[in-house]
Amino acid sequence: MPQTLVDALADVRALLLSPHLTRAVAAGRRRGTPPAVTRAELRLVALRAGTHLQIVTSDGTRPTTRNLPLGAPAEAAVDQLLAEPFGNWHVETATGTMQLRVTKKGAAQVHRRTEQRTVAEPAGHDRAKQYLLDPDDPLFAAIGASSAKRRQVDAFLRALAATLPDPLPTGPLRVVDLGCGNAYLTFAAYRYLADRGADPLVTGVDVRDDQRRRNTALAAELGCTEQVTFVAGTIAQVTVDPAPDLVLALHACDTATDEALARAVLWQARWVLAAPCCHHDIAAQLRQRPAPAPYGPLVASGILRERFADVLTDTLRATLLRAHDYRVDVVEFIDSQHTPRNLLLRARRGGVPDQREHLRAYAELVDQWAVTPRLQALLTADDQPAPVN
Repeated sequence: MPQTLVDALADVRALLLSPHLTRAVAAGRRRGTPPAVTRAELRLVALRAGTHLQIVTSDGTRPTTRNLPLGAPAEAAVDQLLAEPFGNWHVETATGTMQLRVTKKGAAQVHRRTEQRTVAEPAGHDRAKQYLLDPDDPLFAAIGASSAKRRQVDAFLRALAATLPDPLPTGPLRVVDLGCGNAYLTFAAYRYLADRGADPLVTGVDVRDDQRRRNTALAAELGCTEQVTFVAGTIAQVTVDPAPDLVLALHACDTATDEALARAVLWQARWVLAAPCCHHDIAAQLRQRPAPAPYGPLVASGILRERFADVLTDTLRATLLRAHDYRVDVVEFIDSQHTPRNLLLRARRGGVPDQREHLRAYAELVDQWAVTPRLQALLTADDQPAPVN
């Protein structure tokens, strides 16, 4: 049954003061009403004086930590936080999770989940798997994702979890999903980040306007039109303002992955996760000219040439990203039985001490194989993206 906001906040209060509290985060703002702090995180801590409720608040610049004894002091502090107009509450206990979001009309949207259930792997695996988003989450029913797509999205979210810092930054976390298609990842990333206590503002980009209309209607159905929006346009030309902190691209075909990576670099995004799809561009270039000695046998067979083109393409992408001050991991984000396109470029901006060395290695590879990677051309183009109306 639907809950009033007063009743939902009363449930949150009971969980915050429960001895089974694990972690709770308040973030975001209600429409037109900012809270006194941008974020609050609560957890139980064991001190010499006994168990205390630790409350860490941030005003966007520096955190403030208070350790309060259980009883009246903790209750008073919790009541003060609940009186603040936070837009989201995420509460984890030993037995489950409660997510409260306050809609733009001031209504309570509540999602509860019992302790993460264990789901058996497909035949051939004797171990169990825990999903970051429960496969029975109403989100998946709304967006119509197949079981295979759910597995891919869950695996992608795990890679995202390993990329972002803990705790997440305070304030809005701006996310762009380039080539979003049916927006399975767009909505799942929003739900996952909101469940972690972030304040995500997610934009899905797809070239088809009918997809934009469909996905916008889904956002309305799920009650997140203020947090999840969609734009019709090409990856190379779409305008996103302000620039995103996090760029996602799941199986953008061929050079569309290069366009996604180039946009991320030009936006100076802090984090980038891109799972490439097909690699036709470099493969076609390899067919047009002889291989450098002594590597002729490496590309003499069509199937080997195609596979080598995959490796060379993503090697050049990763090396060029490192030359642009991104720390890059190349990983398999899901088992190949679920999709053969299971490679993921996972990048974090900053902290690359030898950018010139990576640029030198990149130039040597390009010269030796006489190829012109699309990513290089995009990053050196003089023209700037035009707005999308």
